[in-house]
Amino acid sequence: MSKESEPREFEIVREFEVDVPPEEVWEAITHGTGGWLWPMEYDGESGTGPFGSTLTNWDPPHRLTSRSEDVGFPTQSLNQLDNTIEPRDGGRRAWVRYVHSGIFTDDWDNQYDGASKHTDFYLHTLREYLTHFAGRPVAFATLNGPGASTAADAFAAVGRALGLAEDTAQGERVTARGPAGQALDAVVDYRNPYFLGLRTDDALIRFFGRNHWGAPVGISVHDFAPDADAKVNETAWQDWLNGVFSQPRT
Repeated sequence: MSKESEPREFEIVREFEVDVPPEEVWEAITHGTGGWLWPMEYDGESGTGPFGSTLTNWDPPHRLTSRSEDVGFPTQSLNQLDNTIEPRDGGRRAWVRYVHSGIFTDDWDNQYDGASKHTDFYLHTLREYLTHFAGRPVAFATLNGPGASTAADAFAAVGRALGLAEDTAQGERVTARGPAGQALDAVVDYRNPYFLGLRTDDALIRFFGRNHWGAPVGISVHDFAPDADAKVNETAWQDWLNGVFSQPRT
């Protein structure tokens, strides 16, 4: 077995503050996950978490730790998520320490790089959710592009299809081109070579350049509009993404 394929432990640590009370952070990471990640539930009474995990810490709204030794992926054999939440400014704000650890069993460098960069994007989306949409019902949809979206330049094609210039920067307000030519008045709340986030008045739309790690480009839609329909969003964005990669890229 090569050194790259030997099982090795990993740890990804992030700390941040957010302008909401600890109780709102707790609700977001335990029951409101469809608003920023994907829908999943933690059950403090039974001590169980998503994907068959076990809760080793359940102390609302201060500490949450889940651990799984059967993660369902051939490249990983152990997964642990640990969240510590502390009040700031008399409980008006919260400080969060997030630790993702475990064991990658193969392709360690690529797995770690992907997990680390995804962590930054997911936690940013958590802060966007807490700041703009906390507690609102959400229609969640997620989808992947066709095989052509694994190409090295695939994510750049997504930006062009949205009508974004290469130098459109994080924080700018834009009118992006969505499904069926729909104009999306949005803020580019996140942008780097790997990920792109658009925030409209009613949604967080996330674009994942997973082609950098050998996978298809992905999209997740967190739609908070009162009449939001997850299936309609999934179909519309799937058609859009398929269309991006049915045309020659220049």
